[in-house]
Amino acid sequence: MRISDHIAIGLVVGVFAAPAFAFEGTAVTGADAALPVVSATPNAAAALKKAIPPTSALTSLQYAAEGGHPVAQWKLGQMYANGDGVTQDNLRAFDYFSKIANAHAEDNPSAPQASIVANAFVALGRYYLDGIPNTRVKSDPERAREMFSYAASYFGNAEAQYNLARLYLDGVGIPRDPKYGVRWLGLAAQKGQHQAQALLGQMLFNGVNLQRQAARGLMWLTLARDSAATDETWIKESYNAALSKASENDRAMALQMLERWVQGRRD
Repeated sequence: MRISDHIAIGLVVGVFAAPAFAFEGTAVTGADAALPVVSATPNAAAALKKAIPPTSALTSLQYAAEGGHPVAQWKLGQMYANGDGVTQDNLRAFDYFSKIANAHAEDNPSAPQASIVANAFVALGRYYLDGIPNTRVKSDPERAREMFSYAASYFGNAEAQYNLARLYLDGVGIPRDPKYGVRWLGLAAQKGQHQAQALLGQMLFNGVNLQRQAARGLMWLTLARDSAATDETWIKESYNAALSKASENDRAMALQMLERWVQGRRD
């Protein structure tokens, strides 16, 4: 079933079933909801599979992708998105990700390919957010929110939860709602998404959109700093700024919280 056929139902469930969080980002109430999104030519893979034998010029990866294998489709989508071994082509990447989303939107979240499906939704959400210049894929923040919301709620994907949080916090594609933004941010941070940890830590330390908790904010910023990429200077700068302003008591408490966090991840 194409996900666009049941997106309306999913949206109603996902938006109003977001789990509640305490200010530190810890879950207070239950499970993520469900909802979906996209378009691709139906039966194209089957037609190609019949028309082109394995001995053709198509690579084995391309043949597997046209045969409907999500791992192959994901790999090709990534290759075209990044220009890895092929000429960069975001529209072709978009189409591969769309095939995954359309064919596997209702897969069990615990299925082996679930992470690939969720990541395909995230990739589509990012494309819809900005659009692809000079193509049929136009900027559509509302559609982007649908993509992130489905992956965040149905698959529990941390990247989607972070992206959805940013939309709520910034009011992109939906009315600004810091309450929902903090909830999704907390979910992603608890799962180890370092950008969510950095933003949540920043907000907690400075008391933005929630009650100030300097020690807990410093803890999240420390975790984020340790996972940040070299080009994510905003995370390191946020950590350094918080550390310079923190009291000795805040630092000591943050260290204790950090030790508990690490121990909890080991248990």
